[in-house]
Amino acid sequence: MTSVETQDFPATPELCLPPTLRKPRLRRWEASEYLELVHGITIAPATLAKLASIGGGPSFNKANRTPLYPAVELDRWAIERLGKLVRSTSDAGLQAAE
Repeated sequence: MTSVETQDFPATPELCLPPTLRKPRLRRWEASEYLELVHGITIAPATLAKLASIGGGPSFNKANRTPLYPAVELDRWAIERLGKLVRSTSDAGLQAAE
């Protein structure tokens, strides 16, 4: 196996990200951009706000009233949301049964 196959996180180098997305904690609109660029997950900032209210979204810190999403938590949440790789649509059914 190569090192790319054994990684849990995408092989996208951090330097390829725009400077605003290289911070350790991101505002909600930045978190939305980060998830799309790094993981291919399109999620609106308003949806992240709703998930912050009802649960099920990525973990975040609050600085006064401002939610700040640690990049490592965004990575963890995205990988959990994406699930395991499957080779066919029938494999997806087996994954749900496990």
